[in-house]
Amino acid sequence: MNIRLTINGHQVDATLNDSAAARDFATLLPLSLDLEDFHRTERIAYLARKLDTSGAPEAAEPQAGDLAYYAPWGNLALFYRDGDSPSTGLVILGHVADRDAERLATADHVAIEALS
Repeated sequence: MNIRLTINGHQVDATLNDSAAARDFATLLPLSLDLEDFHRTERIAYLARKLDTSGAPEAAEPQAGDLAYYAPWGNLALFYRDGDSPSTGLVILGHVADRDAERLATADHVAIEALS
């Protein structure tokens, strides 16, 4: 599924994968979230409810541009730097276009919508 993020007034296209968690995330769209920095690697925001992570791998190693869900805390994570190791409970939901991953580093707010 194709989605659009609006970050600091700039539109960034992304694609969700076909996982149960990504499909469940899509049911929450459109979203408007305030973001905070986490470990100078990702921007995070808490979702209104937990996502379905059935069938998800036990851990994932994020790359810059990944949209992910951290199941233990129930937060969305937008990675602007590669992770340094696999993270237990992290579920990759999708990826932003590579040319736009750098915009995630300065994002204080994001609006996310599904594209038809």
